[in-house]
Amino acid sequence: MPCMSDAPLHVVTGALGYTGKAVTERLLARGARVRTLTNSPSRANPFGARLEIHPLAFDAPAALEDAMRGADVLYNTYWVRFNHRLFTFDQAVANTKRLFEAARLAGVRRIVHVSILHADEADDLGYYRGKHALEDALRATGVPHGILRPGVLFGRGDILINNIAWTLRRLRFAGVFGNGQYALRPLHVDDMADLILEHAFARGGNPLEIRRENSQADAVGPERFTYRELLASLTDILGLRRCVVRVPPRIGWLVSKVINPLVGDVVITWEEIVGMMRNLLDSDAPPAGMRRLTDWAREHRESLGHRYASEVGRRVRRDAAYELI
Repeated sequence: MPCMSDAPLHVVTGALGYTGKAVTERLLARGARVRTLTNSPSRANPFGARLEIHPLAFDAPAALEDAMRGADVLYNTYWVRFNHRLFTFDQAVANTKRLFEAARLAGVRRIVHVSILHADEADDLGYYRGKHALEDALRATGVPHGILRPGVLFGRGDILINNIAWTLRRLRFAGVFGNGQYALRPLHVDDMADLILEHAFARGGNPLEIRRENSQADAVGPERFTYRELLASLTDILGLRRCVVRVPPRIGWLVSKVINPLVGDVVITWEEIVGMMRNLLDSDAPPAGMRRLTDWAREHRESLGHRYASEVGRRVRRDAAYELI
């Protein structure tokens, strides 16, 4: 293995967070030199001196460019889940475009970007419109790239599956929006990280040889659930007895808004409900990994859903370990 100063440089946004952490683990195992661009430099760092930490300086393009100069690959996991007084989709789009341009000017050889399933099919929804715009912006840079489109991710530190379990533990019923027959295919975060590296590196030979051609893939797991089936599966795995109640989508969303101030977060957005009900979290693509949500949930049923995972908290409390917020 080369000494770290001679190893190829790989830049990961959010290596102390969720998907970025799993990617960083794998890069370091391959002998890469890893640098993170982060808004949370004081967050708990499990990698120690092996990880170089630089600010995600969207307001300083020259510094952003310098931080990526000489890098083989930029792995971009940066995004926001909803509009908030502290962050918006429009800001995230503008920031990411600056990131892509800085990477181009810095001579980064490849960009692997995390998008969303069906990014180009729902421009009436701000989340999807922003992701669509960024896919187009990445293609316009001319930098060789990979675009990965997950729907729902699960695993250590996830939000959606954990918070569904949190709700099931506290309510005496399981509410589904509408008929609950829309589908989703959750993918484990470690399988997502493996897929990201698959779209960064060439097959076979040198484990750090960079892939040259542009690529794109839907990132989905081996199990498909309707939303009703997902709730039933989690209820059974957690050893709970809950009545499944069909809730008009607007009423369910209004109930979530009542819960928001109690947890200091946004439990679910109207756009997330609409996107889910349009089957935007489903895909017929082959599975990107074989880790099953049901197996993982059984393995972690004693801890799953005991702690609420806060999206806003993770963006405000930047000195605490991601999975503990």
